[in-house]
Amino acid sequence: MIELDGAYLEGGGALVRVALALSTITGQPFKVTNIRAGRPNPGLKAQHLTSINALKEFCDAKTSEVKLGTTEFWFHPGIIKKGKFEIDIGTAGSITLLLQALILPSLFAPGKVTFTIKGGTCGKWQASVDYLQNILVPYLQRYVDKIEIKIQKRGYYPKGGGEVTLEVKPRFHIKEFENFNLFFEELQFKTPPIVLVEQGKLEQIRGVINVSLELQEKEVGDRIKRMAESLLKEYNVPINIRDEYVHAKSIGGEAVLWALFSKEGKMDYDNPIILGGDALIEQGKSSEEIGKEVAHELKERIESETAVDEHLADQLIQFMSLRLDSKIKVEKITNHTKTNIYVAEKFLPIGFKIDGNIISVEEKD
Repeated sequence: MIELDGAYLEGGGALVRVALALSTITGQPFKVTNIRAGRPNPGLKAQHLTSINALKEFCDAKTSEVKLGTTEFWFHPGIIKKGKFEIDIGTAGSITLLLQALILPSLFAPGKVTFTIKGGTCGKWQASVDYLQNILVPYLQRYVDKIEIKIQKRGYYPKGGGEVTLEVKPRFHIKEFENFNLFFEELQFKTPPIVLVEQGKLEQIRGVINVSLELQEKEVGDRIKRMAESLLKEYNVPINIRDEYVHAKSIGGEAVLWALFSKEGKMDYDNPIILGGDALIEQGKSSEEIGKEVAHELKERIESETAVDEHLADQLIQFMSLRLDSKIKVEKITNHTKTNIYVAEKFLPIGFKIDGNIISVEEKD
């Protein structure tokens, strides 16, 4: 059984979610101790319990007893299934953090998988569903015939009430292989590595601003959009930012922008360069401040001349780890990213090398 120290570096819930995902596809059980030991309220939170329970259904996993505040548990995965699954996190629990545990095993299920998940679609200290949809998902196409995240309803803090569907049609079926190592070898021949090193030429900027209907009268979305556009027009590229006002249980919203780059006039389908920035709509912040915040974040990433922003880096680690020779040039290597590397190296026959701000995947010595 693989043993993990939940207090390692970042010491948060990401370690648990990534371990659950990698355990499920490799078939290796694990035990984790000291879960979220450095946090004010240590142990498992509701979203981690939801991840564990979802995987119990998705792959017939077995676990030791888990409840809110549990600081150690073991997890023994079963066989990944196809089919439709419904999950309700409750209130504004993060849908995207739950997806960290579910997307990877979904890519290699024996047939089509559809998850319908209720919870929060954006919030503090998490990537939003829009970020996953537009910035992470394009890199996962290499592993599947189709992957799509659809936002059915928006859910803001504190009441949540959002609804998202994840639909995956796998290209590779892990159950067709005698063991994980044979499956891993197949991926080396049949999929391209994730290589995101050169930023290339900025071609266009896109974005989506979603705002609860109560803020339409004050033109919150329109004002954020105008401010962001005015700060980004210096790049002299097409800017396409849409704003939408939605029915939601709580007042809130978010702005997500992303920049698309080309090499020699072409977007690379397998390895597109996409840099993102985001800002939450919060009380006490004017629309213009939010517009400035999201535009400045995107500008910093464009000016960094790197190919991957710090948030995308930690999300990519588990997917990169399936393909030797993957390599990314990162704006900043965070403890989140290093923690996910620590977990991936425990489960897979690979090693990560960090050279300056370049992270690469190699065969384990």
